[in-house]
Amino acid sequence: METKDLFPKATKSLADKRAALAPETMEAWKNFSKAVFTEGALPEKTKQLIAVAVAHVTQCPYCIKSHTKQAMRKGATQEEIMEAIWVASEMRAGAAFAHSIIALDEMGE
Repeated sequence: METKDLFPKATKSLADKRAALAPETMEAWKNFSKAVFTEGALPEKTKQLIAVAVAHVTQCPYCIKSHTKQAMRKGATQEEIMEAIWVASEMRAGAAFAHSIIALDEMGE
């Protein structure tokens, strides 16, 4: 099975349909997203690097593509993007490591 079979290409037509099916929610989502990624205490580039890392943890291919492009537009280098991905990788693996305590406790000390 190819990736395109699992994840259809995000098209304007599908985006328009999504918006038409829930216009108020879509508008609220766009406003929320805009507010989240607006420069504040963190620069926009940093926010996009965080988004790239989180997208890898949540394993959202659409988010990975979108936020990688946005991070580059905000001035992130390929090295910074890859470093953010490595941080995400460590955190995801680290969670499995940390949660081993639950299994160890269940097995009895």
